[in-house]
Amino acid sequence: MPLPASPDVTSLLVAWSDGDDSALAQLVPRVYDELRRIAHHHLRAERPGRTLQTTALVHEAYLRLVDTRRMRWESRAHFLSVAAQAMRRILVDAARARGARKRGRNAAVVPLDEAGPLAPRREASLIALDDALTALAEVDPRKSRVVELRYFGGLTVEETAAVLRVSPETVHRDWRVAKAWLLRELSGSGPAR
Repeated sequence: MPLPASPDVTSLLVAWSDGDDSALAQLVPRVYDELRRIAHHHLRAERPGRTLQTTALVHEAYLRLVDTRRMRWESRAHFLSVAAQAMRRILVDAARARGARKRGRNAAVVPLDEAGPLAPRREASLIALDDALTALAEVDPRKSRVVELRYFGGLTVEETAAVLRVSPETVHRDWRVAKAWLLRELSGSGPAR
C-alpha cells in the first residue's frame, strides 16, 4: 500500500533540487520502502534465478536519480514516477543485454552435445512490452505514461492522476484503452508497421 502523500517529502525534494545535500540524507529513509515496493513490483515478472534483486534495483535506480538532481521535483508521486521509469529502463537494458549474450555476442563456442537446455525467454516478453509501450507513446503519450505509472510504478489511480494532472476517471479510461491496445499489439493482431 503506497504511503500517504507527505508535504515533508515534497519539501525535501525541492530542497535537494536546490542543492541541499542534507535534504537527500533525510529523504532517502522516507522513500526507501516505497522504492523497494516499486522495485519488487517490477521484478515479480522476471525470470526465476535472475541476477538483479530488489535491493540492487533500488540502488541502481537511486544512482540514476542522483544524476537528475537538478530536476524540479513537483511531489512525492512525481519522484516515484521518475524512479519507476528508471527501474523500467534498467530492467529492459538488462533483458536486452541477456538477449545479446544469448545470440552469441562474446560467447564461447560450445559443442552442441555439451550445451544445456535453452533458458526461458521471459526477457523477450519484457522487451516486447517495452517496444509496445514505446509504440503506444508515439500514438498517445499519456496512455503510455498511465501504463508505466500503474504497471511498472505500482502507483494508485489517484497518484497517477496527480502525476499526470488529470482526473482519476481519465486515468481509469486511459488504463482500459491502453491495456486493450497493448493486448492487441502483444498478441500480434495489431496494425502492421
